[in-house]
Amino acid sequence: MNINFKKLLLLFSVVLVSLSGIRVLAQNKSDFLLTDERLLEKTKLLNLQGNTEAIKEVKSIIKQADVVLTAGPFSVTFNKTKMAPTNDKHDYVSQAPYWWPDPDKPDGKPYIRKDGKRNPEIYLLHDRSQIGDLSMVLKKLGLAYYYTANEKYASRAKLLLETWFINTNTKMNPNLNFGQYVPGLNEGRGIGIIETRGLIVIPDALALFSGSKSINDKVIEGVKDWYKAYTNWLLNSENGKNEYTQKNNHGTNYDLQVADFALFTGNIALAKKVINEFTIPRIEQQFTSEGAQPLELVRTNSWDYVNMNLDAWCKLAILSDHLSIDLWHTQTKDGKGIRSAVKWLIPFAAEQKKWETQQIGPFGYGDMHFIMNKASVKYPDLSFEFYFKKYPKGIEIE
Repeated sequence: MNINFKKLLLLFSVVLVSLSGIRVLAQNKSDFLLTDERLLEKTKLLNLQGNTEAIKEVKSIIKQADVVLTAGPFSVTFNKTKMAPTNDKHDYVSQAPYWWPDPDKPDGKPYIRKDGKRNPEIYLLHDRSQIGDLSMVLKKLGLAYYYTANEKYASRAKLLLETWFINTNTKMNPNLNFGQYVPGLNEGRGIGIIETRGLIVIPDALALFSGSKSINDKVIEGVKDWYKAYTNWLLNSENGKNEYTQKNNHGTNYDLQVADFALFTGNIALAKKVINEFTIPRIEQQFTSEGAQPLELVRTNSWDYVNMNLDAWCKLAILSDHLSIDLWHTQTKDGKGIRSAVKWLIPFAAEQKKWETQQIGPFGYGDMHFIMNKASVKYPDLSFEFYFKKYPKGIEIE
């Protein structure tokens, strides 16, 4: 029998690539909450098969991870410029961004609100920026590990996770009692809870490290213990209860965090309660039947807030899919819901209509791209043609 070894080798390589994809999918599928692993897997297979665009994307991911490989570690106990009233360096502290000294008061207190205008004093405190950096770096390291299986990325991630969530000398206390305090008015507010929104990235980052020796069960359980404690605080503290009552994007992002953390820690009953009892009633409060968001449109940066809020709704809908709840198509009798909100936004996103309400800052597009990419799959009856002509999809990587 004549055997063409080159063809046999090629066939064997294709089989290995396919089996690798099946193995990874089997390991990680149930662990991802907001990430579409099918997109990750597709890119991994295309990369291994030599697809030029996929190779370029994966190289970019690895480059970004290498840049942040020595970033951190991060901790609310590091570079502390202001202590909480408890005098405990483990307590998170941040100052309200839109509040400024009153020029008519000798000491400027109590501060007064200027919506959309950030007081540079907030940057003198570092807890907020560190929690953002932590989430960003862990995601980049996780993606690099997913595509390379190089343990150096997981080893660094282990240090970051242990420093913020586990090590008793450096971990953050699981509360936000002193988030977004206003000088002269209070020591912290429920509104500050939106600053921990970045923590929804970390459960999926952990899933990216599946199979790693560094991110073992002990590390994962340590992180989950912290999330359980913080979720309990969100549900039962005064600040947490106050944020739950907020009718605008703050309420949406409160739901997003509690639902995400509940799913991460295995509390399925709580996750279902959040969607059914917290989130769905907000549809009537937040949307018009045409899809506008009045509570966000009155802000001085209305474009940012409309997109940020709808981004959170889309993420809640993704979480709801894990619970067999179709939030994507849940709507009131007069048509209020995510679908109508997306339909309303499309012509503005495609720049077929001019944004008429106030936007004092630059226009950001990150949230908008996420919304359009996810919604286009869920709503094939809506026309995204002009949007994708302006912003082609290409290869999607979470």
